Amino acid sequence: MLKNLGDRIRLLRHRSGLRLDDVAARCGFTKSLLSKIETGAVNPPVATLVAIARAMGVTVATLIDDGPAVGTVVTRAAAPDERTDKGYLFRLLAGERADKAMQPFLFTARRGEVKAGALRHAGQEFVYILDGAVEYRVGRTTHALGTGDSLYFDSDEDHDVAPTSPTATWLAMFIEPGGATPPNHARKTEASWERRQSAKRQAPRRARPAS
Repeated sequence: MLKNLGDRIRLLRHRSGLRLDDVAARCGFTKSLLSKIETGAVNPPVATLVAIARAMGVTVATLIDDGPAVGTVVTRAAAPDERTDKGYLFRLLAGERADKAMQPFLFTARRGEVKAGALRHAGQEFVYILDGAVEYRVGRTTHALGTGDSLYFDSDEDHDVAPTSPTATWLAMFIEPGGATPPNHARKTEASWERRQSAKRQAPRRARPAS
């Protein structure tokens, strides 16, 4: 599914008459990052895909898997999982239907493999833990969630997740507001995890004092 994701993003961007700078500014991250996503050098978190889709005025389902289906859609258990650079696996559910009012995802992650870093995207999010346990941080509050627990929050707040069991699986529903994101609202709709990681890599190292 994500093999041609970068090509799809580029195609949709061209169809919308948008430049790399335009979409990057609306999302609140760099032109370089968007270029790496389009060339397949980076596999971004789902929150970043939501921001890109919103910046171009489409749904994240259209961005990932623009299918022709309407009405009832069945997603089989054999549907493939995709890995992001953040460290978790996700599966797009009902991807064939682009006009959904919400976007369901199935996430799976192992303890210690999810890279820390807050995410933020426009809309709301519902999380239901299917198996295992996680710590889900929203704003300044961390919620310990186990099998059968759920969480509903405004996803324009900083949020992050870390499995506390060996493996964890959860269902997440993204409720996306309609319309493209105005450029002056970019920072509120996406606090990019990649931007934080890039800043860490580029920060000069402090010299250690001589012993």
